[in-house]
Amino acid sequence: MRVALMVEGQEDVTWPQWVDLAMACEEHGLEGLFRSDHYLSFDNPEKRGSLDAWATISALASRTTRLRLGTLVSPVTFRHPAELAKVVVTADHASSGRVELGMGAGWFEPEHVAFGFPFPSSGDRFERLEEQVEIVHRLWDRDEDAVTFHGRHYRLEACRSLPRPLQDPHPPLILGGSAGVRATRLAARYADEYNMNFVDPSECARARDRLLSAVEHEGRDPAEFRMSLMTGFVMGADESDLEQRARQLMERRSESGDPAAFLDGLASPWIKGTPERVLARLSEYRAAGIDRVMLQHNVHEDLETVALIGGEVVSEAADL
Repeated sequence: MRVALMVEGQEDVTWPQWVDLAMACEEHGLEGLFRSDHYLSFDNPEKRGSLDAWATISALASRTTRLRLGTLVSPVTFRHPAELAKVVVTADHASSGRVELGMGAGWFEPEHVAFGFPFPSSGDRFERLEEQVEIVHRLWDRDEDAVTFHGRHYRLEACRSLPRPLQDPHPPLILGGSAGVRATRLAARYADEYNMNFVDPSECARARDRLLSAVEHEGRDPAEFRMSLMTGFVMGADESDLEQRARQLMERRSESGDPAAFLDGLASPWIKGTPERVLARLSEYRAAGIDRVMLQHNVHEDLETVALIGGEVVSEAADL
């Protein structure tokens, strides 16, 4: 199992903090650094801001050498698909081929209202996602010189999107959700990876079965399709350190009380404990078919935990 970090960029992560996070991930052997693509804080929009996701990724590309960078996920309501495809290719060139694109329908209505983005119905947003995924995929396709697309939401006429991506055949495309019928069909046709979000191993296993069956139905090799998980975590070197990390997370969430009770109250998909317990939980997810985990790092200024992941988890997880 491969291990990456996921950071909620809309919770006031500054540029120096992004650089520090990227350097720490690279130094300590984590595979990647992924970030949300939101403009408005969930918890404190009056005081917490957000740098643009793809501008951040492109800038970090020039500060790193091996770290993979990407979004979980870019909503279709923020960008036109031709512009998104171009932005990702630009970051792909800037990073020498180290970016990945996660795409989603968008869900956080308050930021759409605040920034003037349309927020249509859920069915309309998923239709846009279907069209955007096809357009982005085709604009990256080395075998399609000019893309013409006439859809309900988007229209392209003989679009020649050059240069091509550096990665061959293209940057990995990640879709995610609960693996419902339409999402499974879309992922089976276009995605390289499906990301589950805050679910237990049993649900991961059921989704994996549905997805791999659909991938095979599309005539693709299921062995080349990846499954990943994004979930919260709290880890400490020992019980005392774990309690301190829990306190930090509680402060970030404006909560008070007993750290042990807080940890016990976290939902079951949270990965929590000392490195031994974290690895035991990752082993359960690996048995359920998860190839990569994106650990949601809410206390983003805490670089000691990044070092702990690198020193105690990354190499051991690789053998799961």
